[in-house]
Amino acid sequence: MLSKFQHFKTNISGISLPEKFTFPFYYEPHPLSEIASKELQEYLETQTDFEHNFGLQENQKGFVIGKMFGVLVCQDENENLGYLWGVSGKLADINLHDKFVPPVFDMLTQDSFFKQEEAILNQYNRKIEKLEQSEELATAKKILKQTELEAQFDLQRQKQRIKDLKIERDEKRASFDNLSPTAIEQLEFELSEESKKESILLKKMTKYWNLTVESRKLKVESLQAEIEKLKEERKQKSSELQQRLFAEYAFLNQEKKLKSVGEIFDNNPPAGAGECAAPKLLHYAFKHNLKPIALAEFWWGQSPKSEVRKHKQFYPACRSKCEPILAHMLHGIEMDENPLLENPAEGKEIEIVFEDDYLAAIHKPAEFLSVPGKNIQDSVYERVKKRYPNATGPLIVHRLDMSTSGLLLIAKSEEVYKKLQSQFIKRTVKKRYVALLDGIVKQPEGSINLPLRVDLDNRPNQLVCYEYGKPAETHFKVIEIKNKKTRIHFFPITGRTHQLRVHASHSLGLNCPIVGDDLYGIKANRLHLHAEEITFTHPVSKEIMTIFKEAEF
Repeated sequence: MLSKFQHFKTNISGISLPEKFTFPFYYEPHPLSEIASKELQEYLETQTDFEHNFGLQENQKGFVIGKMFGVLVCQDENENLGYLWGVSGKLADINLHDKFVPPVFDMLTQDSFFKQEEAILNQYNRKIEKLEQSEELATAKKILKQTELEAQFDLQRQKQRIKDLKIERDEKRASFDNLSPTAIEQLEFELSEESKKESILLKKMTKYWNLTVESRKLKVESLQAEIEKLKEERKQKSSELQQRLFAEYAFLNQEKKLKSVGEIFDNNPPAGAGECAAPKLLHYAFKHNLKPIALAEFWWGQSPKSEVRKHKQFYPACRSKCEPILAHMLHGIEMDENPLLENPAEGKEIEIVFEDDYLAAIHKPAEFLSVPGKNIQDSVYERVKKRYPNATGPLIVHRLDMSTSGLLLIAKSEEVYKKLQSQFIKRTVKKRYVALLDGIVKQPEGSINLPLRVDLDNRPNQLVCYEYGKPAETHFKVIEIKNKKTRIHFFPITGRTHQLRVHASHSLGLNCPIVGDDLYGIKANRLHLHAEEITFTHPVSKEIMTIFKEAEF
């Protein structure tokens, strides 16, 4: 029996196997995955095999690091059902644990080539650091700086002397009126010679100081050249090590075909590619002739400061790192349909809430694109283009997230479009959203300021990022608290992607995700977020208009 392959402790006799394997990038966990996850979570709550600070206990030592765990429900060659456990990255600073599948390649073992090459790179680091901090280099730099200052001062003093002597010569020339032409000629000659003498001296001094400074520079450059040579050697060694690692991180699929992370990412994989739970689990299963049945991954511990991660909540595999790897590993395995390729607007209609000769306000249902997407064309834009075939301009003045329902303004001409766009840019358009939050917001009203940027590893998710994020501000007012849920009004000042969703769910925001948020909360029948009111100046009549559409939740 495989040491990592575990049988269910829970009675699963009444649960049917899924017809297809889990689509890893958008799924609801199969009941078998949920049970396997629950048994893993029970282990994590009681285990004494390792010490890791997940941020769930007060006063625990070590940095707080929450982790993504995964379970893979499998069948062995005798069709016995069980599961594997996996974790993304290291756990308690080590890769190997009795109950978890190992990494595809363990670079941390003492006899691994990585450790040996790492020791060599560390030698380079120590040599470079020693040279950079050497007294000889510091002294050479100090002497160069002093020489440059002395040269600047000495040459500036000579230039000032030349100016002062010129003034004196001009004063002497002013007194030539009472002298004879012969005397004047003799004095002019003497003054000219004096001027030439000082200029020649300046040239000689400049040459001397240039040579002196250059010799000091050469001393510094010779010492730095040795450092640069070591850095270049270190860079080459590091590159060779990277390429070897890329080759060692090779993933199996059900046909036992290996493909390295270097091949998958054309020798430029993102950091940590292959260290996520899903590739580890599948690789182990294929290596030991286990048939994958269902997959699920959940977060355990405190949420990171930038991302939205909730304790015990299920999450899809990440796109940038895992999607190319899993495309190889899951080749030939029949999976659930990708819901992201299905048209969510099928059977839904947009409603005209207001209309005149210049613009319209429409109600967009939830799960309906504002503009055509990468794979789906059906959208508000396509629908209104057919409805208003004679309209000019872009039509769509602003957008709502696909999952958000509510009011959208439509411009019937380019001129009206530009005037409405100008109001959005100047932030004179007032918008009010209503949302139902999964939790209790104790503060009756307030503001949230959390800068946002896209998660490059997991688009379209957004991260809170104070270094690179764009400013994002939301005002809010609690309307009602009932059944441990909060009905709330949001007044976005800025219009960043997923702004209200992140501001609601993030621990530095309201820490209460919107009900039905499948990215930052828990999926439900829909996202309970609705753009219910918009106030703007009519671009032609100049009338202040407020349009309202009540939410259907």
